[in-house]
Amino acid sequence: MNKFLIALFFSSFTLFAQQSDVVDFLKVGASIGTDASKKTILGRFSTTFEILKETDSIFMDAVNIEIDSNNTIDFKISSVKTKVWFVGNFEKGRIYKADFWYKMEPKQTLYFFDDQIWTQGQGKYTSHWLPSIDDVNDKIEFDLMFTAPNDKTVIGNGKLKFFDKLYDSNTWLYDMKQPMSSYLVAFAIGDFNKKELVSNSGIPLELYYKPSDSLKVEPTYRYSKQIFDFLETEIGVPYPWQNYKQVPVRDFLYAGMENTTATFFSEAFVVDSTGFNDRNYVNVNAHELAHQWFGNLVTEKANEDHWLQEGFATYYALLAEKHIFGDDYYYWQLYQTAEQLKAMSDEGKGESLLNPKASSLTFYQKGAWALHILRNRIGDEQFKTAIKNYLEKYSFKNVSTEDFLNEVKNVSEVDITDFEKDWLQQTAFKAEEAYHSLLKSNFIMKYFEVSALRAKPLEDKKSQLNTALTFPNDFIGQEAVYQLVNEPISETLPLYKKAFESNNLYVRQAVALSLQTIPKDLQTEYESLLNDASYVTLETALYKLWIQFPEKRIDYLNQTKDIEGFQNKNIRQLWLTLALITENYQNSEKENYLNELKNYTSEDFSFEIREKAFEYVNELQLWDLKTLKNLAEACVHPTWRFSKPSKELLNNLLQEKRYYEQIKILGRQVSEKAANYLNSIVKE
Repeated sequence: MNKFLIALFFSSFTLFAQQSDVVDFLKVGASIGTDASKKTILGRFSTTFEILKETDSIFMDAVNIEIDSNNTIDFKISSVKTKVWFVGNFEKGRIYKADFWYKMEPKQTLYFFDDQIWTQGQGKYTSHWLPSIDDVNDKIEFDLMFTAPNDKTVIGNGKLKFFDKLYDSNTWLYDMKQPMSSYLVAFAIGDFNKKELVSNSGIPLELYYKPSDSLKVEPTYRYSKQIFDFLETEIGVPYPWQNYKQVPVRDFLYAGMENTTATFFSEAFVVDSTGFNDRNYVNVNAHELAHQWFGNLVTEKANEDHWLQEGFATYYALLAEKHIFGDDYYYWQLYQTAEQLKAMSDEGKGESLLNPKASSLTFYQKGAWALHILRNRIGDEQFKTAIKNYLEKYSFKNVSTEDFLNEVKNVSEVDITDFEKDWLQQTAFKAEEAYHSLLKSNFIMKYFEVSALRAKPLEDKKSQLNTALTFPNDFIGQEAVYQLVNEPISETLPLYKKAFESNNLYVRQAVALSLQTIPKDLQTEYESLLNDASYVTLETALYKLWIQFPEKRIDYLNQTKDIEGFQNKNIRQLWLTLALITENYQNSEKENYLNELKNYTSEDFSFEIREKAFEYVNELQLWDLKTLKNLAEACVHPTWRFSKPSKELLNNLLQEKRYYEQIKILGRQVSEKAANYLNSIVKE
């Protein structure tokens, strides 16, 4: 390190931690190009900032940045491992501008796939691809321009202000009118079409999708406008940004991310109308949209205030679902999370909502419960007024829990001291108060009456279960079915028939999932499950029927041959597996079926598809050089939910000599990253 940088570190030690008192970054502009083959960013960066206190140096966060050329005159610019330093005689009250070209090779936050590029800056990681500030308390207006191949679409924060069609590439300029924290800056590049709607308040809504998913647009985005209009009305503060976009991306790290004006979400939620019944986007849709107010408009000051974002988004998503699906659904979801929170608390693992290191269950679900209880205590009108005042007072600013509570106290005469102690500070979950609140729902009371029958002998509760299965509520009917498990089929047969006859999708699904041995007397009814509008039901029913009635295997396979299932192809992959091992079934096609199943392990497909394919390849022991190479690449996939089980599977294969020898030589045939991982685990 040269003398200049050594002096810089020592003279700026205090500034390093307290920079927001010294400088206010007002605006960032950048022109960004991506090199997918080299996985690099090439860009021109500019920022405007105001000096609040006289100083000799300020910084922006920028991980492993290379500055190619500098157009700045008033001060010097230099970079170290994680920062760009601006060094000069900065005068208080003066506004400065930096302008330079740069290159970055992100190791995280910006993800390159064959057909898509997207960002995920959760927390403080935008600095891996764009000089910015890794501190949620520094809000900046970002205006970004992107260059991409002309067969791709670019989605970014804000309004598309300019689009220029060039010979082999296009330029997209996105403009923001208001400041935001750096972690909310984002872009996605891919082959996307879009459906356009307009909210009741006139906000443009853009719903993106891959052209191949055009028939799934309606079920995927079902209720999107309704959710938007409901939240604007319920929250009482107009949507604070220019427009709203939603983009499904492959291999996303989470369910969704609330980038300002542009939610990115996992394409696992892209479903057809059947898939909607089991795995829809409604909750994630509402949750990420609620963040546009709670997180983006007002942002937490510190980690102990994280519930102000996640708890609020979870609560308002529940309210949106209540608006769409009804009160029973709302109370059922609250009951489910209460059970989880109570179990964690009973195990001595309860957490304060203000614990900066609390779990997601605490921040999200306990946070939502706290708001539900608070609203019950102070009343609807006071609650909504407090929310409105809170958002308006702290718009485009950072907030603490105290800030929110002060707004509650300003509009309500109810003493909330006990609420703060019981729901924010205490680690234990207040189960008694929670369940008392749930009893305001007649449905929950009826559910508790049926669930209380669990300990009773079947003979003593047949009548009540029969009643529960007559025109059943989804959840009460399921509870009745689950109470039949392990009872003699001779005694439960009439009740199972009643469940089938209900024609309730979820009650029938409960039968599919819970009935392990299918009696001959129920075979016809069970076979009817193959026609239900549920891929969960269908997957379970196909497998169990194939196992238990071998004489009809060919019939079952013929009936389900052309069904794909969810985005992870759950039905298709099960079907391929069963077709391969069914004797005398389409023998001339079996090689094609085998190749199709193996091919689903490749990087051409999303990790959800690959993960299921690896399970079946392992179950049938179909490993060969190609699938082992694909598994090695899976071990270094950026999504830990996929890489972790892939590593475990590879480690298990290494215990077998026949695979060990093949894996040992893979290093010459896989990516550098995968080769390095193999070298670290394969022992001579």
